[in-house]
Amino acid sequence: MIFPVSYNIDLNFNKAKVWSIISKQENLNLTHPFCKSNISLSWINGNHRDSLEYLNGVKLYREFYQWDEGCGYELKIGKKNGRKSTVKWRLIEKSNSRSNLRITVLPNIYSNKNFIIYIIAYLFVIRPGISKYLKSVLNGYKWYLVNRTPVPRNHFGSHKWFS
Repeated sequence: MIFPVSYNIDLNFNKAKVWSIISKQENLNLTHPFCKSNISLSWINGNHRDSLEYLNGVKLYREFYQWDEGCGYELKIGKKNGRKSTVKWRLIEKSNSRSNLRITVLPNIYSNKNFIIYIIAYLFVIRPGISKYLKSVLNGYKWYLVNRTPVPRNHFGSHKWFS
């Protein structure tokens, strides 16, 4: 059993502007506070794949399997030959000048363990850790949209899993 973790942010930018940033090749280099490097492996004809190296040296691979132009996408992320988590990005227009960006992670960890252990880990480790991570990532997009400069690394605080 896998429980999702979500976080969303309201942005004072229209949907088209936000989409132009979140769908841009290698955008994590500009927006992600824990990203050491984001390298495109393929970004053509709906085949979107890249790698993400975190500040602590952990390298993960992302493969986008659903692309809903202007509205969001879904991807798998994980070690090259390891288990993958699912990540869903959704962009909603709130008005002509406002939008909401939501990221939902379905972590593929502890899923084969005892249910009670998984619940305890989810409540006290997984959900708080992923929530803090998603909050920083979404604030990184907001920072970039407002300032038009790359987000400083660890700008919203360090993270024990990624810094």
